[in-house]
Amino acid sequence: PSSWPMLELYSRVARHTGQPRPMLNTILAGAGYFTVWGAFGAAAYAIGLEVSRATMASARLSHWIPAAAAASLILAGVWQLTPLKQACLKHCREPLLFLGHAYKPGVWGAFRVGLHHGAFCAACCWALMLMQLVLGVMNLAVMVAVAAIIATEKLWRRGPLLARLVGAVSVAAGLGLLLHLI
Repeated sequence: PSSWPMLELYSRVARHTGQPRPMLNTILAGAGYFTVWGAFGAAAYAIGLEVSRATMASARLSHWIPAAAAASLILAGVWQLTPLKQACLKHCREPLLFLGHAYKPGVWGAFRVGLHHGAFCAACCWALMLMQLVLGVMNLAVMVAVAAIIATEKLWRRGPLLARLVGAVSVAAGLGLLLHLI
């Protein structure tokens, strides 16, 4: 849902600039976007699989997982508070400015626009995905909450403030978990 504004705008631009196959190019822009997210998901899955395998093989390593979860929440929260997160979020929130700069006609141009937009969105949202991994990757409530946060950050006029609030809560939760472990 959060990619819809950019894809809708791309479709309009493709039609109004006279591209021969505007719908195909819009689909290719979407394919580029989802290629980035597919690669992100594959990397996260591979890392998660390796961490699971390693912790199952080592009691010592599994002992450190709660501390690593706390550190991950702190890291994700700190990212949410950075100017770079805000810059990536601005990119995702303002598709007109993005397309004004990155628009390329043709099938490869469309795919590259999707890759470019997907990369910014992954940079914007990787910390939220990390929070989801820590809090429960297969927990429906966590998945819905993270999806709602992502959409709200991108679509609500106070989305940048929400990003900072989520960051502060994540840092506090990570610190609370670390204190609990001590």
